[in-house]
Order: sequence, then C-alpha cells, then structure tokens
Amino acid sequence: QVQLVESGGGLVQAGGSLRLSCAASGSIFKINAMGWYRQAPGKQRELVAVIISGGSTNYADSVKGRFTISRDNAKNTVYLQMNSLKPEDTAVYYCNADVTTTQGINFIRGNYWGQGTQVTVSS
Repeated sequence: QVQLVESGGGLVQAGGSLRLSCAASGSIFKINAMGWYRQAPGKQRELVAVIISGGSTNYADSVKGRFTISRDNAKNTVYLQMNSLKPEDTAVYYCNADVTTTQGINFIRGNYWGQGTQVTVSS
C-alpha cells in the first residue's frame, strides 16, 4: 500500500502564491506518475497538473503559465507551485499517484489518492 500526505494548502489573496507538497510512502518500487487534481464545490474533480517518471509534465489550460509541478525523486515527493492565484482556483486539491509496489515477489501497479488539502483564494 501507498500513503500520500499532502500539505501546503490555505487561504491566500488573489494574485498570491501557495506551494503544495505531497509525499508518498510505502512499499514503493517505482512511481510512474504523480499529479494534482482539484474539486470545487458542485463541480467534478479535474486534472491540474501531472509529472511522469521521465519528467514530462502536463497542465490544465486554466493553470498554464501560473502553476508549476516538480518532484524530488529521492523523497518521493511532488510539489505544485501556484502563482498568480485567482478566486476560481479555490478548491480541494488532491494528490494522485500511479505507483508500482512490491508485495513479496510480486509487483503490483495501483492508483492512490491523498486526503485533499483546501486552497481558498479570496478576491
């Protein structure tokens, strides 16, 4: 099993910045991809940004140029630097990881979610 622990959410004024962190732990053999999703009240959960094992990244159009996803492989941690925040960025942000774990002699690939962290941007 894999545990994802998020931190860094909070309340910020429009135009401000926040940095989210998500640390993965457990019987990790390989992290195939890690990313951030968000869900605003009354809306579906949506992809914000993802970084895959080779280092490639992908962003939602709404955050391109403002958000940057990065990772520290040694710490199994992914970060989301959010700049120029807007009120419409307000949501619960969830960390997601596609991870291959070792269970005895087996390798099992699974998808995991963090508990979510609230980001609120005031106008």
